[in-house]
Amino acid sequence: ELLAQRYHVQTENVFISSEGASGQNARIIRYIAEKNKRKREAIVEYPTYEPLLRNVQEHFRRVKRLERREKEAYAIDADALAKKASQKTALLALTNPHTPSGATARKGELEEIMTIAQEYGFHVLCDEIYAEFDRDAIPTIFSIHPDLGIVTTSFTKAYGLGGLKLGIALTKKDLVDGLYMDVLNTVGNSPNIVQLIAAKLLRRESEKLEKHKQKWMDLKNMAEEWLREKSLEYFPNKTGITLWVDLPIKDTYKWINEQAILHHSVAAVPGTFFLFRCGYKLEKSNKIRLGLGNINPNKQELAEAFEALEKALKT
Repeated sequence: ELLAQRYHVQTENVFISSEGASGQNARIIRYIAEKNKRKREAIVEYPTYEPLLRNVQEHFRRVKRLERREKEAYAIDADALAKKASQKTALLALTNPHTPSGATARKGELEEIMTIAQEYGFHVLCDEIYAEFDRDAIPTIFSIHPDLGIVTTSFTKAYGLGGLKLGIALTKKDLVDGLYMDVLNTVGNSPNIVQLIAAKLLRRESEKLEKHKQKWMDLKNMAEEWLREKSLEYFPNKTGITLWVDLPIKDTYKWINEQAILHHSVAAVPGTFFLFRCGYKLEKSNKIRLGLGNINPNKQELAEAFEALEKALKT
């Protein structure tokens, strides 16, 4: 009920589990594939974080990629989607805000996507975990199309509650019912302890949660200021605590493994990890994704991290 209030939906539209957002993605992708045997095709955005792609590849015979181009600010290209979709398409998998860039799809963009989904009768699964940093400003895909839109999210990123493993999905009632039955058929009982803890946090500690979230936003502001001082380009992420950064290095994967980690204890995420198209070939990339979620929110520790990064860049 508390989650329904938070997301402005009915309680019958909320599915929760103790598998986190990634677990929700895996379960829902498998469930949709099993229930749509005649539709063996899916579409996944590109670039994206690898587990989303691999989950779709595991359960769908044919996987197409919907490119989100940097020169177009990583917007979702509805015209390109219309050309890739067909009557065999069962699922489109997206992230909003986009992983890795942080680009946010607004209401009009999402409406165009759902119009195409309606035409071809496929579900749109949207991982919205970073939207929790500014939930009211980003419409859920479910609010755009309650029949075909599916939201997955959690409190891991915005509130630092990864250990809780609360997975949240918003979707139509019959799909919620089917997912709860799927839980019973696979792992057993519903996550009662997780529900109790989440309810207590939402009912009694919501103010503390919001204060905690603000600490991470302060860190992001400091990180952006440092990047500007060092003349390093990055994509302007209005929501979340990750930054998609260009470095003066042709192959950041090689640099991170051979220089940054070994000699400076710097472990940024290489851009190539988001650039798998189909197989496992590592594409050369000059990008890294900086994540601030594991940094203790005090200025000294962040300053030390950037000092190490600066030294690594000079090697």
